[in-house]
Amino acid sequence: MTVVDDHARTLPRLDDAGRALLFTEARTANTFADTPVTDAELAGVWDLARWAPTAANTQPLRVVFVRREEGKARLVPLMAEGNQQKTAQAPATAILARDTRFHEHVPTVLPFRPEMREMLEENEGMREHMSTYGTTLQVAYFILAVRAQGLAAGPMAGFDAEAIDREFFPDGRFRSSLVVNIGHPGSDPWFDRLPRLDADEVVAWA
Repeated sequence: MTVVDDHARTLPRLDDAGRALLFTEARTANTFADTPVTDAELAGVWDLARWAPTAANTQPLRVVFVRREEGKARLVPLMAEGNQQKTAQAPATAILARDTRFHEHVPTVLPFRPEMREMLEENEGMREHMSTYGTTLQVAYFILAVRAQGLAAGPMAGFDAEAIDREFFPDGRFRSSLVVNIGHPGSDPWFDRLPRLDADEVVAWA
């Protein structure tokens, strides 16, 4: 008879420094230092974010890292006016998009149910729901992964989505969801911390 160690069933708790880095002390950066961000650091962001769960493991998020001068020149004019300067200043910017044809990868990411590819091919409504929901989840994971890499994230919804899609995704397959500036915080990078709702306003017990 095999004896199972109860301790093996207990997951480790993230220490206070890790909690602060990801949650309690983390802030949205609005200015960025000129400290470079390497390709390896950016690749490491995705290597963390990709492990978090999505429905049926379908992983619809797609990422374009914009860090060269030519790429920034294409992106910055498509941002809302209030986001243009910080996007130009950030060492890197990620365009986060959803793949409307994500189901083509089902045989790879869900090998025990390859027939789900054909089911989704025939059901546009289900594809739309799964890609939107899954991308929203992965966007959140991506922001936490940026923080886990020791970088500051500046997520922005203020941009011309149709123009970005035309410029960066001209074949129409990918649809932009969020734009995230990435780097090390610059001078006076944070707005004042805004209030959060207390547990008694949000949490119920059943």
